[in-house]
Amino acid sequence: MFYFSKSRYCRFCQCPKSVWLQKNKPEEEVLSDDVFARMTTGNEVGDLAMGIFGDYVEVTAYKEDGRLDLEAMTGRTAEEMAKGTPVICEASFMYEGLYCAVDILRKTDGGWAIYEVKSSTHDDKKVYFKDIAYQRYVLERCGVNVTGTYLMVIDNSYILDGELDISRLFKITDVSSQISDDFSKVPENLKKAKEILSMADEPDIDLSVNCLDPYKCSFWDYCTRNLPRPSVFDIYNLWKSKKFQLYHMGVTTFEDLERVAPFTNKIQKRQVEYGLLDRGTYVEKANIRKFLAELHYPLYFLDFESVQPAIPVYQHSKPYAQIPFQYSLHYIEREGGSLEHREFLAESGTDPRRAIAESLCENIPENGCILAYNKAFECTRIKELAGLFPDLSGHLMTIEKHIIDLVTPFREGAYYNRAMGGSFSIKSVLPAIFPDDPGLDYHNLEGVHNGTEAMNIFPQMEFMDEDERETARRNLLKYCELDTYALVKIWQELVRVSAED
Repeated sequence: MFYFSKSRYCRFCQCPKSVWLQKNKPEEEVLSDDVFARMTTGNEVGDLAMGIFGDYVEVTAYKEDGRLDLEAMTGRTAEEMAKGTPVICEASFMYEGLYCAVDILRKTDGGWAIYEVKSSTHDDKKVYFKDIAYQRYVLERCGVNVTGTYLMVIDNSYILDGELDISRLFKITDVSSQISDDFSKVPENLKKAKEILSMADEPDIDLSVNCLDPYKCSFWDYCTRNLPRPSVFDIYNLWKSKKFQLYHMGVTTFEDLERVAPFTNKIQKRQVEYGLLDRGTYVEKANIRKFLAELHYPLYFLDFESVQPAIPVYQHSKPYAQIPFQYSLHYIEREGGSLEHREFLAESGTDPRRAIAESLCENIPENGCILAYNKAFECTRIKELAGLFPDLSGHLMTIEKHIIDLVTPFREGAYYNRAMGGSFSIKSVLPAIFPDDPGLDYHNLEGVHNGTEAMNIFPQMEFMDEDERETARRNLLKYCELDTYALVKIWQELVRVSAED
């Protein structure tokens, strides 16, 4: 039986092949931690949005095995509509295998209005219009008079001041006119989708920019499995459209790139040269020495971890504001001095901002020189803290002024080796410089291995029992400590190579 949901329809619009793969080769799908985090956020925002118009009835129902009970949900929806229930959430409809659940279905004078809720702050994403167009199509086939289609997104200008006001948190846009073109394409798209899903063999659809737009396809790894490593898609700082243009010209390998598309960008050129032939480590000593000359003691190495709640929970914060809750600080007070470490981790369930600001001022003197990796993040968080706490502003802004970016020598091409693969993130640079040091391998940590996991675990600690909370706390501290120890090791490597004859 043909079955389609609105998420599957949107997937088809991005790439028909991925719908076939999801049905026939689901084991090849790769969902990242970021995808799961977005799904969790979407569910939280959707649950909150249900109350935007006051009282409502939610028709969500589950089977004993935990799956959604679509039959029960469609039946309950019909009952509530017959009663004239003003607001029905997750209102469910099925027409010849086409299923959709409307986030909010609101009764109007002449029929019913569709409200699609997104956790985004953007109301102009075309993929949303396809989603809503599909819903309107299904409802109209079910005999529903759709009198309006609306998109609800988060208003990122909202600032929490007192109690949360969801009428101001959400922005509602009438998209009836915007979806007309997408609506007209639904029947033809569904016809093509049925043809694709009925195919016994995998569709012969090549890579295109759609693989990464509007989202990176979860079958990207599968569809690129036969590409050479490295390939044109690994080139540093090259537009996606240009990468696909080269790919469709048959330019896939670094040999192809060197022959057909010589680069003028020195980082790209070096990436290709070192990708073809392992030449060890490229070092521009003069530039590294110039960078190191800017540093002085006491020398500090700083890294933050933050949460980014879509729904603001801390006073005077906006949706998706980056709220720092933890930092690690390694430091050396004088040349030849020992490496020391301090750290801060807030109590989950409390506003961490005042405590982390005070701790920074306590642990970093105004004459300190601070190294951070991609310093814009740390600098912005410190500026925000300074704006919140005028009594600490002077000290905090002095700290911010003294932060130097450790990524600079790498981004400017003064240090490069093949293993970096054209990436200058700390997760790429660290193993490239220290490939055989298990103490610097994030995979060897317990519980927390990256920033997304840290961001997810911290809010959950409030609801853990004492043993779980202590384990989570220990794992967070170890993870963040490794971040700044990595900065120390990278700095030491720059010092080492700059001193060589």
